[in-house]
Amino acid sequence: MWKAVASNALTLFIVVLIALAGLLAWGKRQYDGPGPLETAICFRVERGASFAAVSRALESQGAISDARIFRIGADYSGKAQGLKFGSYLIQPGTSMDAIVDQLTRGGQSTCGAEINYRIGVTVADVVLRELDPATQRYVEVVKFDPAATEAPAEYTKAVADPGIRFRVTLAEGTTVWQAAEAMKRIDIMAGEVGPLPPEGTLAPDSYEIVKGEDRAELLAEMQGRQTRLLADLWAARAEGLPYKTPEEALVMASIVEKETGVPEERGTVASVFINRLKAGMKLQTDPAVIYGVTKGQGVLGRGLRQSELRAATPWNTYVIDGLPPTPIANPGRASIEATLNPPATPYLFFVADGSGGHAFAETLAAHNANVAKWRQIEADRAKQQPTGN
Repeated sequence: MWKAVASNALTLFIVVLIALAGLLAWGKRQYDGPGPLETAICFRVERGASFAAVSRALESQGAISDARIFRIGADYSGKAQGLKFGSYLIQPGTSMDAIVDQLTRGGQSTCGAEINYRIGVTVADVVLRELDPATQRYVEVVKFDPAATEAPAEYTKAVADPGIRFRVTLAEGTTVWQAAEAMKRIDIMAGEVGPLPPEGTLAPDSYEIVKGEDRAELLAEMQGRQTRLLADLWAARAEGLPYKTPEEALVMASIVEKETGVPEERGTVASVFINRLKAGMKLQTDPAVIYGVTKGQGVLGRGLRQSELRAATPWNTYVIDGLPPTPIANPGRASIEATLNPPATPYLFFVADGSGGHAFAETLAAHNANVAKWRQIEADRAKQQPTGN
């Protein structure tokens, strides 16, 4: 009898073990396998949220199939206490294991809303935008110019949100003065701008910042990034270029940046100025003359006068030989690359062609013909302008 009881108990124990093993295997498949989410979501982890609350929220939003398995798996992996607050883009089919890793790894938020302080060539503006999880594209909520407009309520509310991200974007072609003045208007930043870095030494790029970011430190970061970029591109430069130093190449890159807004033209524009330097010709570039007038502090807002084209300033490339003494703006990577690895062309001249780009010429006669075409385009456009009463 006792043998039968022991045998039955052993059998039951084995069955329980098999059932438990099956349950564990099923739970592991649920934890490691593809999740039930069909459409991407932006999931927010609040500061101080418990893992239990997060698991229930994920289950209610269809990101995981079972909150208990999610918690057990996180506990087993030792990550249950490592939640990092923020907004996370969870893709369709993401496994529980991957979601746990995503929510505990930390780093920058991958979705939600952000405020982008954009510093452009002539204006700094503020854009509040949110990521649409379905399209993974940002949708603009509100935009305003802090120099001319009071901050709207949407912006004020967003700034108070602890999950909001902040970004400063410096556009190509800005001057150091313009960048510094725009930073003074960014109300979430702190500290003084301090002494301005040399012209051209800020890297046009996008910079993630935090509330209370020091203005001088951000300028220093921009300067450091440009220094590293210039060093890397200088090391990979083509042979036979008419620059003695990386700084001279930076001057040329700033001229290229200001001379064309067409990305495909940068290399050709650079080749024209390089050909001129090699031929001993004056560069004769208007943006450099304008910089000599404004010193990069604002926009000229009118055409150059003949007196300004004749004035003996260090940046008047109609008067001086070679390059001006400093850059005339902050050039971006593409303009520096074009300056250091330009295509070989025979061109010595270029003029606007009416399409937003330029017509290039090898000889003065061909250039004069292109100039005549441009003058005719200007005249035709003037005739089409409505006249006042």
